Amino acid sequence: MSVLKSQVESFNALVNWLRDAIREPEQFTLSYAAEASAFVRFNHAKVRQAGQVQQASVGFKLINDGRHADLDVTLSGDAEVDVQRLAEGLQQLRETLPLLPADPYLLLNHNGWQSKNVQDVPLPDTEKVVAEIAQAAKGLDLVGFYAAGPISRGFASSSGAFGWHQANSFNFDFSLFHENGQAVKASYAGHDWSSEGFAKRFELAREQLEFLGRPLRTLAPGQYRAYLAPAAMEEIMGMLSWGGFSAQSIASKSSALQKLYAGEIAFSPLLSLDEKVSDSLSPAFSGEGYPRSDLGLIVNGQAGAQMVSSRSAAEYGLTANGAGAGEMPSALNMTAGTLADAEILKQLGTGLYISNLWYLNYSDQPAARMTGMTRFATFWVENGQIQAPVSTMRFDDSAFSLLGSQLEALTEQRELLLSASTYSQRATASALLPGALISKLTLTL
Repeated sequence: MSVLKSQVESFNALVNWLRDAIREPEQFTLSYAAEASAFVRFNHAKVRQAGQVQQASVGFKLINDGRHADLDVTLSGDAEVDVQRLAEGLQQLRETLPLLPADPYLLLNHNGWQSKNVQDVPLPDTEKVVAEIAQAAKGLDLVGFYAAGPISRGFASSSGAFGWHQANSFNFDFSLFHENGQAVKASYAGHDWSSEGFAKRFELAREQLEFLGRPLRTLAPGQYRAYLAPAAMEEIMGMLSWGGFSAQSIASKSSALQKLYAGEIAFSPLLSLDEKVSDSLSPAFSGEGYPRSDLGLIVNGQAGAQMVSSRSAAEYGLTANGAGAGEMPSALNMTAGTLADAEILKQLGTGLYISNLWYLNYSDQPAARMTGMTRFATFWVENGQIQAPVSTMRFDDSAFSLLGSQLEALTEQRELLLSASTYSQRATASALLPGALISKLTLTL
């Protein structure tokens, strides 16, 4: 029996038991999360730790008369033990519910929807991947982390809804260190390992590493022409996603994109951004029990859809569209531009090539103004040629400027960036982003 089939069957068994065990007018939702992951840690280009992780858990919500309580249950893989754990959880929640007040913003989905999505592109053999990494990193100081394997998500409710999602993926997150302590950070991720794709990505990191050996250039504060690589763009989009598209934040006027949704300002017409659930690592249903579909968040620079959770739908009279409690996108997809990778330095001319940003925060949230630091491989470019690495600098600028009036071009090649988070379990968030050519970026110190 395949791992996938056994997971579906064990989840179904728990759902069927629960449907028989609840008593009218009780209702339930049951969400499922599992992974079978290979993990490999590298240091000094050698494998220092390798292992396998298999785990599964369910999130159990019991509802009665407007009251609800939640419990997470770790599954053992033994059917009898898991049913017993769920039974004990059911009793615990039944004892808890009378102690709680009714929730005025509880909005259950009573539709008996069905959803199944299985992305089972074969993953590469871990030993083969390790051999390719070791060969590419020969003679280099590489630190990295490789994670791969299927991630499964499920959902069921007493209303008859049932969803199942499985996606295979890999993510190699790595840094190459120069002997002077400077580093290039990069990643290679996706569903289908390509030796050619990995070699191309690694070669770019190796080329940048050589430039880090040149003397550092220190720049004066001011405005500079700049190219933001996809990883740097991911940091900016991550900040905007932090409440920016949230229906609750927009309704309470605390969104960084408030002016966009009010029609007072716009991004560049070059910018279109989707929450593209289809074919992503994210399931097409939420843990709250609502189906998810693709959403146009920014359409040709203008405000599009909002991320609406069930609670926001209940509080503000909106229609829930499958957003989670945090109302953050988890499958960002930005439309590509026309700038060829081979033309990036030429079109930049003289200015900054920024590979990564870090420590971002808002300096003026209503204006979508953010501040942060350049990180790792940031270079000074003159006449389309990299001249020197640049000392760490702080930027402070508005996203409405960077991706609005100052946005000149987006690259035609996009990079798939998967979340490297493994806190409690591997994450399913992803971003498919181009690089961006910016005519002015403000450095403050």
